[in-house]
Order: sequence, then C-alpha cells, then structure tokens
Amino acid sequence: MKIVENHIVPATINGIRLSDYAVGIFLTIPSKAGIKKALKKGLILVNNKRGVSGQFINESDQIELLEDETLIKKNIDLDLEVLWEDDYLAVIYKPAGLLVSGNKAKTVTNALPHNLQTSSLTDSVKPQPVHRLDFATSGLLLIGKTATSIRELGKLFENKIIQKNYTAVTIGAMQLQGTVNVAVDEKESISSFQVLKTIASEKYEYLNMVLLTPHTGRRHQLRKHCASIGNPILGDVEYGLEGKILKGKGLYLHASSLSFIHPYTREKLTIQKEIPTKFNRLFS
Repeated sequence: MKIVENHIVPATINGIRLSDYAVGIFLTIPSKAGIKKALKKGLILVNNKRGVSGQFINESDQIELLEDETLIKKNIDLDLEVLWEDDYLAVIYKPAGLLVSGNKAKTVTNALPHNLQTSSLTDSVKPQPVHRLDFATSGLLLIGKTATSIRELGKLFENKIIQKNYTAVTIGAMQLQGTVNVAVDEKESISSFQVLKTIASEKYEYLNMVLLTPHTGRRHQLRKHCASIGNPILGDVEYGLEGKILKGKGLYLHASSLSFIHPYTREKLTIQKEIPTKFNRLFS
C-alpha cells in the first residue's frame, strides 16, 4: 500500500501510547475513532512495522499512514469566523445548526483547514476541536493546531481549568442566581446561573436572559439543569415544557466566553462573542 502521510516524533515526546499520540498527527484522520480504525486495519506503521494501539512511542520514531479511502475526510470550503489564532491554538465561532464533527461532510472539523493558518511548528496537524458544542448551540469553540497542544488543551478541560460561560434565554419565574447540583447520566453535575434581565411574557409568563456557568462537562448539562429547576431554555424541543416549546427559531443557548491560561505562552486569554441578534430582539 502507498504511504500517504509521514510523521517523525519530536524530541519533546517520550513514553506515550500510540493510540493517544496518533490523534491529530495525520491530516486525513483527525479523530480518535479514525485512529482506532486505522490501527485495527494495520494502516499505521511505526518504524516500518505494524503499529499496535498500546505500544509506547518515543523521540525520533517514524510513524506512517498507509492509504485507505474509507478513512479520508474531505475539507469543506465553508467560511468560519476566527476570533483568535496562533501557531498552537485558535478560537472560532460556531453558528447554530452546524455539527462540530461526525460522519457528515459539512462540519466545523472539516472546514477548519480552509479557515485557519497552518502551524509552523514541527508537530503541526490538521486542526481539531478539543471540546463540543451541540448542533443547536452557537458560540465559541477552542481548536488545537498541533499534536501536543491538542493534548494539553484536553487536559485543561479535564482538570476544569478552562472557564466557559454561556448566555441563554429561559422560561418562567426564576431566582436571580443559584447553583444546580443535579446528576446527569448518573454522574455529578454542577452549574451556576445568574439572571441578567427579565421581562413579562403573555405566552411564557416570564423570559429571562441568563448567564450560565457549567462546572462539569456532561452532555446537555445546561439544558437538563435549566429544565430541572422548571426554567427550560427557550426553543429546547427535547427538554422544554409541553405547550411552551418555541419551534422554528432554534435553541436560545450561546457559548459566549472562554477564559484560560495559554498552555505555552502563559498569557491569560479571555475570548468573548456577542449574543446572536435573535436574543436581543426578545428583550428590546
């Protein structure tokens, strides 16, 4: 088989399992699931021998990817707003109604090479999101541009060092601030909220502009937590109140800010993105 990509392990890397290290080093296979498939098919070579998922790689190892059309992802010519970028990472704006990743061609992941500059660093890889936003949620998405930065940014999320804030519109009478500690998928889940603005509504009784801060990272956590206290997010067809679900306008949930210490420059970064126009129209 033809070798389509080649990677030399830099001097800074030693004693990392191949299945972990290989995520992000190949332009055609940015995902962990894709790497697992490639290893299973024998498409990844380490020093000219078939790579094994659990083997450790070290400085100067040569990792090669063999050709297989079923694993190749296309790059999509889709313009995204880039709010911050350097050789290590980027922050982009994901519009509502766009998948971050998946089997469909039109995703943020497939559009990133068209929108971001190629890193000049030795472990440059195809840019890869390091966290998720729901299909219906708009807002900020953090992207890694090198193999090591993808891992380091992932660790920041795992250790809860990156602070994420969301803006949402919720339904019904609501306390001005509080904390929700309700398990999601049988795992501890904590979110805090602060009401920024409230107006009376004939249909919903009240509409609230709310700042939401997740302290854990469960799937649909903010949507489930708001619903659990009787204040579901406007437009949430999955967790909304029967008879009070706004359809056709999308979900009123927006990832409005990211704050963290840059893992390499040590710069304090706070990136913000204003809420979509549809939010303000409700409160004008």
